[in-house]
Amino acid sequence: MSYCLKSESLLDTGPIYVRENGHLYMVNQGSGTVKNATPNPRPFRLFSKGFSVELCMNREDDSARRERTDHFIFTYTKEGNLRYSAKSLFGLVLGYISDNVDHIDSLIGFPEQIAEKLFSAAEARQKFTEPVTGLRALQKFTEAYGSLVLCSLCLQNRYLVISEKLEEIKSFRELTCLDLSCCKLGDNHELLEHITKEALSSVTRLLLKDNCLSDAGLRKMTAPVRVMKRGLENLSVLDLSCNPEITDTGIGYLFSFKKLNYLDISETGLKDVKAVVQRLQTQISLVHSKVPLKEFDHSNCKTEGWAEQTVLQWEQLAMKTVKPKENLKSRTAAQHFCT
Repeated sequence: MSYCLKSESLLDTGPIYVRENGHLYMVNQGSGTVKNATPNPRPFRLFSKGFSVELCMNREDDSARRERTDHFIFTYTKEGNLRYSAKSLFGLVLGYISDNVDHIDSLIGFPEQIAEKLFSAAEARQKFTEPVTGLRALQKFTEAYGSLVLCSLCLQNRYLVISEKLEEIKSFRELTCLDLSCCKLGDNHELLEHITKEALSSVTRLLLKDNCLSDAGLRKMTAPVRVMKRGLENLSVLDLSCNPEITDTGIGYLFSFKKLNYLDISETGLKDVKAVVQRLQTQISLVHSKVPLKEFDHSNCKTEGWAEQTVLQWEQLAMKTVKPKENLKSRTAAQHFCT
């Protein structure tokens, strides 16, 4: 910002007005005093006749002008006067780093209180929605802060988000709750393979209702625990309901979850329910409940952590990419041919 002072002694600048405490005064050009605007006007010398001041912003280009005006906070006083004050140095630095957050090498050891503010600033700029740089920036935070970034993730009925942001979702570490209900993932989806890895051994609550799972999917999901004693070894709540391809054979793979306390296998393809219930009680001490358990109330699973709004931004972005339904009339017309 620069100031340009110009002397125009040969030109008549006309009457000069000044606003003070919400009242408008006209300066008497001859005497340099204010004309009567109140019962007892007081002398007010502004500047000599022919002297003007102009506030000049950097006009090199539009981006430079925008960056410079971002350094100020514009407000109005109660009298209606415009006031501007400079932003704090911390705010300016925070804004600059958040604009370039994908260039950060590492945040490990960086104070989490400041990191949270930095994450919020980058989130407000929607930096984590960008295709390549967003993933790189998010990984820096998840590597350093784990569950603080996200401890619980609800993707119920959000297959589009999973499809568009799979790599970002896989970057979350130390999740304790993951809801993938009604996503129709199937046995071979990459995300189901990912949750069995050691990176998500912290998951204690996994909801896989209505995901087209079969016995083959359960065999893959439990293999790390059964063979190497790692993976979903800390799982305590598991929902496999509404997966009709899961049979009595598939239930046998669940016996490797030694910490499992709650299991929902309603509306699956069990043939001998009584025998399965007996095996579950004998193998992992689970007793059949005649009433629905609150542990499987999907409304209790929410997205929680610094990235809560980020996931919401992903969902909004995914919805925008959905193509509108084709006009039925035009489709019908396309089926008519003429010779």
